[in-house]
Amino acid sequence: RHKSRSPDSRRRENSYPKPKHHRHRHRDRSSSLSHYSPKPHSPISKLNSREDEERKRLLQHEEEELRKLEEETALRLEEEIRRRVEEKLASDEIRSTIERLIQEGRKKIFENVDAQLQREKQAALTEARQKEEEGRKEREELDKMLEENRRRVEESQRREALELQSKEEERSRELELIWRHKEEAARRRRAEEEDDQ
Repeated sequence: RHKSRSPDSRRRENSYPKPKHHRHRHRDRSSSLSHYSPKPHSPISKLNSREDEERKRLLQHEEEELRKLEEETALRLEEEIRRRVEEKLASDEIRSTIERLIQEGRKKIFENVDAQLQREKQAALTEARQKEEEGRKEREELDKMLEENRRRVEESQRREALELQSKEEERSRELELIWRHKEEAARRRRAEEEDDQ
C-alpha cells in the first residue's frame, strides 16, 4: 500500500509547511513582479505564467500526496484499533467477563420467567377462589330459594289440610244433626202411634 516517493518529492514534502503559506508567498512574489508591469506577450510574462502553472501543479501534487498520507494513516489507525480490540477480546479476562455477563443474563431471564409464571399462577388461583366463592354463594342462594319454596308448599298444604279437616268436621256435625233430627222425628211418630192405639 505504501508508494515509494522520489527524493525530490520527499524533500518538497518536508520543506513545505502549509499550502496556504505557499500561496501567500506566491502572491507576494507575483505582486513584487507586478511592479515591472511587463507587456502581455513579453518573455517575462510567459515565464511567470509557466512558473505559476508549475507551482500550481506542484501544489496539487503535494495536496494529493497529503490526502493519500492522511487516508493511509487513518486506515492504519483503524486497523491498529481493531487489532487491539480483538486482542483484548481474546484475553482470558475478557472471555471470563463475557461468559459471566452471559450467565447473569440467562439467570435474569430465568428469574423473570419464573416470576411471571408465579404471578400467572397466583392470578389463576385467585380467580379460581373467586369463582369457587361465587359458586358457593349461588348454591346458598339456590338452597335458600328451594327451602323457601318448600316451606311455602308445606304451609299451603297444611292450610289446605286444615281447611279440609274443618270442612269434614262441619259436614260430620251436619250429618249428625240431621241424623238426630231424623231419630227425634221417628221417636215422635212412634210415640204418637202408641198414643193413638
